[in-house]
Amino acid sequence: EHGDWLNQRNDIFNKYIPLGDKNNNLTTLFSIYSGGLLTSRDAWCYNFSINNLEEKMNICIDFYNSQREKYCNSVKKNKSASVESVIEINQTKISWSRALKNNVKRNISLEYDKNSVVISQYRPFVKQFVYFHKDINEMLYQQPKLFPTERLHNLCICISGIGSSKDFSCYITNILPNYDMVEKAQCFPLYYYTKKENHQEELFDGGNGGYERHDGITDFILRECRIKYGPKTTKEDIFYYVYGLLHSPDYRSKFAADLKKMLPRIPLVNDPADFGEFAQAGRELAILHINYENAPAWPELKITGLDSGNYRVEKMRFAKKSDGKPDKTAIIYNSHIKIENIPLQAYEYIVNGRSGIEWIMDRYQVKTDKDSGIVNDPNLWCKEHGNPKYILNLLASVITVSMETVKIVNDLPKMTFEE
Repeated sequence: EHGDWLNQRNDIFNKYIPLGDKNNNLTTLFSIYSGGLLTSRDAWCYNFSINNLEEKMNICIDFYNSQREKYCNSVKKNKSASVESVIEINQTKISWSRALKNNVKRNISLEYDKNSVVISQYRPFVKQFVYFHKDINEMLYQQPKLFPTERLHNLCICISGIGSSKDFSCYITNILPNYDMVEKAQCFPLYYYTKKENHQEELFDGGNGGYERHDGITDFILRECRIKYGPKTTKEDIFYYVYGLLHSPDYRSKFAADLKKMLPRIPLVNDPADFGEFAQAGRELAILHINYENAPAWPELKITGLDSGNYRVEKMRFAKKSDGKPDKTAIIYNSHIKIENIPLQAYEYIVNGRSGIEWIMDRYQVKTDKDSGIVNDPNLWCKEHGNPKYILNLLASVITVSMETVKIVNDLPKMTFEE
């Protein structure tokens, strides 16, 4: 019926309530959702170092403005001149994209704005500074409504988008998410914000800076859940219920094909006690995943080489067994420090195709972008935050977060699905 000869979707799935709908259909769980931030030039717009980000963005902006002027002068001589025929392709100065070329055509001048630098969730358990600006980023989607300023609180459940190559994942964040934080990320917020017209800062503004807060969870689903689970059910309960249920192994395996081809649809469990358990599990998972940096180290870890005082990381790697295969119970942090007694169960927590541990190993290494030559050094994050042990502590914390996540997921209520 749907043209999917292999990995066929399940017709039961269509009976459930859509997570969201771009056509403003409010018989959904969320009234709004957004793609993650898509810059089309991550090497330029993201960096572990705020100082390096400012330096590189100024190079990019200055070069853009020089090419904009060059194009404008060409048009004066030849009105049919195209942007592509005039601008210089120099990947050590800029990374061109459709939106940036259109800005040249429209003669939009750019100027570096230090207030556009914010902390972003670039990948699971990986934060970086990002230059968040409509004239430099390719697609902001609805993110300015979800995270308009760093002062305004929000939570977003980010799920892998339609057509993802990896198995379905979800991950919660309280800061601006990248489009590939989970593959083709679609972000469903607890709140969204709109700018008040003709706003003047007032005593009773509540510190919202002229923004009005709205609920991301619809009134429709609140009514449905109160009928089913009782009048004390809140929109926050529903939000965390969704996060808990999306981690259910029963749900993910039953609808694996559907989740690759459609946005999730959410069943409302029959038993109010199960609803409460999923909501509580979702809260616990959210606390773990948002506050991952503050989790204590897994108590059974053995870390040697700390007395060297050398916490710099170049590229972490697994130790090797006697047969030459990787030993995932031990990580060589650097030439001095080794981490041992890592429980293999921690690798069972997979988000966006990798375990949390392997995200740390992959992203917290010194990398040079092959096109621009830009170096992204995570040790500078440690230096600029005055915490030389940040990466080491982060790895130890994420092991704990992974173990606790596996435990919560294994304790979720079992789900049955009516045929």
